[in-house]
Amino acid sequence: MTLQNTPASPLVLGAMSFGTLVDDDVSFALLDRFVERGGVWIDTADCYSFWASDTGHGGASESVIGRWLGERPGVRTRVRLSTKVGAEPLWPGSWPEHRTGLSPRAIHQAVEGSLERLGVDMVDLLWLHQEDRAVPIEQTVDGLASLTSRGTVARVGASNHPAWRIERARAHAASIGSVPIDAFQLNSTYLRTRPGTLPPGVIHPFGVLSDEQRDFAVANGLETWAYTPLLSGAYDNPAKSIPEVYEHPGTERRLAVLGRIADAHGVERGQVVLAWLLAHGIRPILGGSKLDQLDLAMDAAGIALAAEEVADLDAPV
Repeated sequence: MTLQNTPASPLVLGAMSFGTLVDDDVSFALLDRFVERGGVWIDTADCYSFWASDTGHGGASESVIGRWLGERPGVRTRVRLSTKVGAEPLWPGSWPEHRTGLSPRAIHQAVEGSLERLGVDMVDLLWLHQEDRAVPIEQTVDGLASLTSRGTVARVGASNHPAWRIERARAHAASIGSVPIDAFQLNSTYLRTRPGTLPPGVIHPFGVLSDEQRDFAVANGLETWAYTPLLSGAYDNPAKSIPEVYEHPGTERRLAVLGRIADAHGVERGQVVLAWLLAHGIRPILGGSKLDQLDLAMDAAGIALAAEEVADLDAPV
């Protein structure tokens, strides 16, 4: 891996399939290319990918990243690590009914395991993976506070949570003088699903970025990360169809505008989707498993959409 003084990329590398569907060699190649091209944030979770593992438990993704860091002396200073806790199955086959959850004890045990697998002494951003209504959010914040106070966790974020619980969490953090949640991670792409539906792979009732969540994030200065922004390649790969939940007249109009702007720039539709998200200050998480897919996505960060193009994409007619 050749390290250069490349400008930092706003994109995030998602490592969900590392160690299960993607082997070490390919994972290392993707991580190397990401850093070579200015990538900074690497996103994983303690439960990745339990559904594809032989054991029924997660941890493989974090372990791959840990091995990569161990074989790349000095690279830790160039990257930031984000991982998630709370969704690991208590035993194989027990998810989603029985998972570790977000009690202070569960969070501390999960972080201890993540640090060991990653081979580091701190994580730059710890996500609450999905809400846990069995635990008062104030208790969860108390657990996070002890981690941030000793430097084990630098920042905290929330994935798949409603805005009102994040507001309550932030208020409690302020009352005890701890680090507040300052980031949202949610499913977001250019197309919109029909009301009352969820995209494939999203089982969380508050997992898709809503107008309310976005308004809350902007008003309170929360960073927003978007997972599955490219519909697993469906924008450009003829072999993959756009999920049925996106089938409505609004999708036809949005795809028409997306195609026109992609043609004008001589790029793929998915690249325009990434550029549009970035234009709105949203960090897309890249989840591909091939170097050419990663390169195309990284190229998208250099696409400069004009203000009128962003406006056309926002409100197609």
